[in-house]
Amino acid sequence: QIKDDLFDFGTDDVGKPLGIDIQEKKLTLPLIYALDNAPSSRKKHIIRLIKKYNDRPEKVKEVIEFVRQSGGIEYAHKAMESYSQKAFDILHTFPPSPARQSLEDLILFVTRRKK
Repeated sequence: QIKDDLFDFGTDDVGKPLGIDIQEKKLTLPLIYALDNAPSSRKKHIIRLIKKYNDRPEKVKEVIEFVRQSGGIEYAHKAMESYSQKAFDILHTFPPSPARQSLEDLILFVTRRKK
């Protein structure tokens, strides 16, 4: 899910339009982090944009830029890598098997996919 959240902010060229989650008023991890670390006045402004102006491309771009400048993208990347590593650590408590390998491959796929 975190990888999908990152696509919404244009971190990879996936051909997906930017800001769809913002237009749908969805709170994603990068946005939550950015809002949590913003001054109160900035937080209120961004929330207002999402609630009332989410249909205006220039306002959606403003929210995307806010998240980028606030470290939301980097935070989400780090969180995704941390969860990925925890999953690998848990899997490595089990003996090697085709099932374990399949789960490891799945982790790599979902965290490194480009679309």
